[in-house]
Amino acid sequence: MIPGLASRRRFSDLSEREILALAISSEEDDARIYRSYAERLREDYPASAAIFDGMAEEEDGHRQSLIEAHEKRFGDVIPLIRREHVAGFYARRPTWLVENLSLEDIRGEAEGMERQAQRFYEHAAQRVSDAGTRKLLGDLAAAEAGHRATADELVAEHLDSETRAAEDRTAHRQFVLTWVQPGLAGLMDGSVSTLAPIFAAAFATQDPWTTFQVGLAASVGAGISMGFTEAASDDGELSGRGSPLKRGVASGVMTTLGGMGHALPYLIPDFWVATYIAIAVVIVELWAIVWIQNRYMQTPFMRATVQVVIGGALVLAAGILIGGG
Repeated sequence: MIPGLASRRRFSDLSEREILALAISSEEDDARIYRSYAERLREDYPASAAIFDGMAEEEDGHRQSLIEAHEKRFGDVIPLIRREHVAGFYARRPTWLVENLSLEDIRGEAEGMERQAQRFYEHAAQRVSDAGTRKLLGDLAAAEAGHRATADELVAEHLDSETRAAEDRTAHRQFVLTWVQPGLAGLMDGSVSTLAPIFAAAFATQDPWTTFQVGLAASVGAGISMGFTEAASDDGELSGRGSPLKRGVASGVMTTLGGMGHALPYLIPDFWVATYIAIAVVIVELWAIVWIQNRYMQTPFMRATVQVVIGGALVLAAGILIGGG
């Protein structure tokens, strides 16, 4: 049995007072989450931060109404019951994970929060027989639907098309700086720098398994080196390039994949079949790098072609000549 699962209450076993207390704590938690989102976005996306500030205020208003209803029916002492105390109750993503969410992910998370809450209350209302409790849950579902309408109004107020476009450009730029740029550098290094040792080993030994081992060692070693180098080169505070861990992972993984792409064919026992496939993979890798440079880095297509394809072809030729000499 999962630890802690046996101690959770079923929603159908909760009293009306406990249901009301659960609604109060849920509204309080959601307000805190929205304020966390606002704090996370305030510097780079002030308009979106204002939206989440407004949504947090809406949650505070509904929580206050629920508290007043509880005081009227059950008194001042509100039972301590939270989402994690109820089996099957919808979960919220831990707030510390907000640092790993993009702007669009945060917007989608907030929309999902409201939709989940509305759906839960509508479902719960169908499972109780008491008319008062059924009405209460129905009112809560309507309140959550109202939150979504309020969110739409706040978007219209704070996030016009020009502001939305500006924030999207900022988010795209951050994505490029944190993931695409170090990942592209890693892919280029892994794809190009490993060409010479892999194909030199291939033509020197004409042994596919030995060539694969050389390629594996070169790719993994280059990935580790590039990952640590990228992470240690810039903490991202002044440059705005984002988390060094994310950049290091992007660079290290793509470096390894870039080298492994033309090392894996040498798992094929036939040397010449493996070599032809490896060369075909190299061609695909180099053109993929050209496309990424042109698409995300705005590098002119011809310049990228000269830099990557011709340069890669020269390195490939050097490896074949050295290994076959």
